[in-house]
Amino acid sequence: QVQLVESGGGLVQAGGSLRLSCATSAYTLSNYFMGWFRQAPGKEREGVALERLDGTYYADSVKGRFTTSQDNAKNTLYLEMNSLKPEDTGMYYCAARRLGDADFNYWGQGTQVTVSS
Repeated sequence: QVQLVESGGGLVQAGGSLRLSCATSAYTLSNYFMGWFRQAPGKEREGVALERLDGTYYADSVKGRFTTSQDNAKNTLYLEMNSLKPEDTGMYYCAARRLGDADFNYWGQGTQVTVSS
């Protein structure tokens, strides 16, 4: 069973930084494609950083500001967010997609990020 537990969200001023964490298992990190999504109130969920065979896809809106990494010793995926903007506000979710599946089918509970202007 895939378990994903996000943490690290909070309130930050524009221009600031946050690092989100997604705790999972070694098996998940090794056998699933991982991704970060966000959803702002009244908006559709958006994939911001998605692991693919050819590397990590970053949404244009976050490219150059957000970076993913992982610590295999801690079985944790990170989303480093810099130069945050008010439009980055939303609920951020960690997700996993099994190799061969088209969609991300496993989701964490989310962590709220609020960027004040």
